Amino acid sequence: MKNKGQKISQAFQRWLLALVAIAFLTSTAFLWFSQTRLSETNTTNLLQLNLTDVDQDLKDLSDDNLLRVTRRIAREIDKRDSVSSFDLMVLADKHSVPEISLVDSNGIITASTFRNFIGFDMASGTQSGAFMVLLEEQNELVQGYQQLTYDKSLWRKYAGVALRDGGFVQVGYDSYSFHQDLADKVIQSTRNRHIGENGSIIVTDEKLNIVSNRGGGIGRNLSYTGMDFSWDIEPGTLFVATVHGIPSYCMYSKTEGFYIFAAMPQSEAVLSRNVSVGITTIMEVIIFFALFVLIYYLIKKLIVNNIERINNSLAKITEGDLEEVVDVRSHVEFASLSDDINSTVGTLKKYIADAAARIDAELAFAKAIQHSALPSVFPPFPTRKEFDIWATMDTAKEVGGDFYDFYFVNEDTLAFLIADVSGKGIPAAMFMMNAKAVLKSYAESGLDVNKVFTLGNEKLCEGNDAGMFVTAWMGFLNTKTGEVTFANAGHNPPLVRHGDGSFEYLKVRAGFVLAGMEGVKYRKNELQLAANDVIYLYTDGVTEATNINDELYGEDRLLALLNANKEASMEELCKLVKEDVFAFAGEAPQFDDITMLALKYCGATAPTNQEEAL
Repeated sequence: MKNKGQKISQAFQRWLLALVAIAFLTSTAFLWFSQTRLSETNTTNLLQLNLTDVDQDLKDLSDDNLLRVTRRIAREIDKRDSVSSFDLMVLADKHSVPEISLVDSNGIITASTFRNFIGFDMASGTQSGAFMVLLEEQNELVQGYQQLTYDKSLWRKYAGVALRDGGFVQVGYDSYSFHQDLADKVIQSTRNRHIGENGSIIVTDEKLNIVSNRGGGIGRNLSYTGMDFSWDIEPGTLFVATVHGIPSYCMYSKTEGFYIFAAMPQSEAVLSRNVSVGITTIMEVIIFFALFVLIYYLIKKLIVNNIERINNSLAKITEGDLEEVVDVRSHVEFASLSDDINSTVGTLKKYIADAAARIDAELAFAKAIQHSALPSVFPPFPTRKEFDIWATMDTAKEVGGDFYDFYFVNEDTLAFLIADVSGKGIPAAMFMMNAKAVLKSYAESGLDVNKVFTLGNEKLCEGNDAGMFVTAWMGFLNTKTGEVTFANAGHNPPLVRHGDGSFEYLKVRAGFVLAGMEGVKYRKNELQLAANDVIYLYTDGVTEATNINDELYGEDRLLALLNANKEASMEELCKLVKEDVFAFAGEAPQFDDITMLALKYCGATAPTNQEEAL
């Protein structure tokens, strides 16, 4: 009987192992294919969205340019008593457009660069009939590109502008003219676009010569990028190609005589799939292995010292091992007791899991609250043109201790600061919120910056049993004079650029940290800014970021990057630093919050929005 029982046990083991393996492979394959489809769908939607955005940008540029040319031609016609077809030919040559037609108040073409059009009734055509609104309530109209009826090889778009004495002028515009007139604006509109982290937009002309590309090759054929493109591919269809040596998902569209290609690395597109499948696979391995061991253990160990096993299992559970399973089934009473204990442990695990989920949700809510307390709308003061400011924060955990802030303490004085609280997580975040509120309260009371730090330090020292402290740099900018008064409480030195010069560290002796010790007095320092001067503030999360080799990013690297991008806007400057820090760190974990603030003084005489409009 013993041998027979062992054989059954071995057979059960083999069958159980086979079933577990089949279940594991089936579930993994299903998850892989479903996540792959999901990632492709998400990638398709993202590429399509970017193509639509660029398509609309180019259409807007083309429409605006054509309307601008048409308005100029209309103004010249309005100045004349009469206009002949020859006059229109002269105007067409002057403004580099292929077609101009003059339409009277009855909708009849009276003069045109194409003599065959003279006498044509605009109301009789589908395309031309749309312009009849210019004889009624509308002054301007622009149409998209369409195939010409008299030459199917040509595509042209039209704009019309109503004339002062009735009728209107219609101007035809080719994609070639748009390319010539607005090539620089097309490049400016598309060059800095990126999809995801490393994807890009490539714009070519009708011959697939590159017009705009972050990867270079302007003027060269699309093949320069390595993309193996076929005209058999329909616009809006997802295809795979190698772009600059990286296998990528691609999609293209055509508008205004341009071909727009959107590309996103496959590795980035399927990252979420790989992470999801990897985590799920590990969990399945653990679950299936535990299930296999448990069932086999039950079959193999039916006859044991039941009480001892129950006591040993209970001891482990009491010590915190909730994965322990009580499984004694030689008698009905023991089976029932085992089930009750296991059910209790399962319920306890469920409660623990639910509590963990609630904690995660509360941490996410706390992060949202923390970020909402920081200025996040840029530009923050649209009507104030004396300065340009941008700030960003990336926390190492759900919530962090870094913070930045800026606000007007009076009509002409902007307070701006950056700070770093010791520690991480919820305690640091709570102390950060308190420190931010304390400093802002004293600053808005009209005190000098050194007094803000002196009184703020005393306030933060009260009840600071945890021994937390804050490093901070705070400045007051007089928007009329460019004078900055500032104080430094143990913080990293900022970088300053005067005019077109280079960035340099502002080496001023720093005071003691805030909340570190009562009775500390802080010094007020002065800095004079001229128009186009820049101050860049940061926390040590930037310079002390490490890569997998434990190398520090360092102050020299930061200084070199800023000086290599002196002409960048404040937003671009912050984003370039963040990208460079993350690229340097690579796969190394982020141990500290990364926070920065950039301020450019534009001068007291900077124009307002109203003045710019004029």
